Amino acid sequence: MAATLERPALRWKDSYRAFVAEIAARGEEFVPFPLGFPHENFAVLLAQLDGYSRGIGLAPGFVPHSTFWLVEADEVVGCANLRHALTESLRVEGGHIGYGVRPSARGRGLAKAMLAATLREARALGIERALVTCDKANLASAGVIRANGGVLEDEAFRPKRGGVVQRWWIEVPPAP
Repeated sequence: MAATLERPALRWKDSYRAFVAEIAARGEEFVPFPLGFPHENFAVLLAQLDGYSRGIGLAPGFVPHSTFWLVEADEVVGCANLRHALTESLRVEGGHIGYGVRPSARGRGLAKAMLAATLREARALGIERALVTCDKANLASAGVIRANGGVLEDEAFRPKRGGVVQRWWIEVPPAP
């Protein structure tokens, strides 16, 4: 069964929580950032994510953003976050799209498929050129971006992150 990009829904509550727990158990950073949102009250989380996609309840300096889950065989195996616009801060690091794959599901091409599907969502929002950033040390992510048409614009040391961040642009293809 092929993985599909889905809007967050209650039916995947247990799988989503297991995904988040897997990342926490490995001591990894929550990427994309919505994975770090409280999820004890799942209905509140779902309402929050829906609101953010419509520009409701955003923290100061944030832009509307949509969260998607990559689902395979009824299991949440990935998460993508699509920012509807760029701030100056997002132009430096973060870009339009952040994504992450469940540790136990990595190495199977899911990130490539998830980024491609998220780019289609970006096109639906009118985004014709998407910025995607990653740590220079994250060779897997750079490969995913490159496989989706990414062209490296630059890389720079970011003191706040303590490492080099690459900035990639992807020309978003028109809908078929």
